[in-house]
Amino acid sequence: MARKVSAAAAEHRPPDSPRSARLHQQAIVATQELLTEGGYGAATIDAIAARAGMSKVTLYNHWPSRTAVIANSFGLMMIDALPIPDTGDFTQDLTIYLKSIVRFYRSDLGTVFAQLLASCVQDPVASAYFNKYFLDERRNTFSAIWRRAVLRGEADESVDVDDMIDLFFGPLVYRLISGHTELLESSVEGLVRAAVDGLGKRRDSVSG
Repeated sequence: MARKVSAAAAEHRPPDSPRSARLHQQAIVATQELLTEGGYGAATIDAIAARAGMSKVTLYNHWPSRTAVIANSFGLMMIDALPIPDTGDFTQDLTIYLKSIVRFYRSDLGTVFAQLLASCVQDPVASAYFNKYFLDERRNTFSAIWRRAVLRGEADESVDVDDMIDLFFGPLVYRLISGHTELLESSVEGLVRAAVDGLGKRRDSVSG
């Protein structure tokens, strides 16, 4: 059972000793292994603690709930799985990145993501970890791609980054969660083309 912790107290604090850091990393690795091997249901507090070689009390000293440690661990998995492309072209970078996300969501880990997202709705404390290790990282990645596009004159710097994130990533998450249409890599190019036409830096047409 998760401890009752305020949202403010849920903010991640780095381990304060080498031993604490080692145990923290062991728990992260154990959680990632369990998620990969058996999905969300396999990563219980008992299983994480046992595989990490620590007590449940120690595990709760690092995270306030099962969902929090999963959110932290899963977010780090996505960072490793989704490198930032840099082809020199905004449309290509965006297409490559979104296709890699589609592949990730279509894997077994996509189901883990959907279950984690649902759990965070019920656990506002864990939601803070989801925001930090998943949403913030996606925002940072997209912001890096966008800044390069602005510097190259490919994009309109006045467009809000958060609006763009919702525009590009929202359809992928919605299709994953709702299943109203299949989540396919082939649909990414159309999505990017439609969005870039509206987000691209406007240029006056040549008259004459």
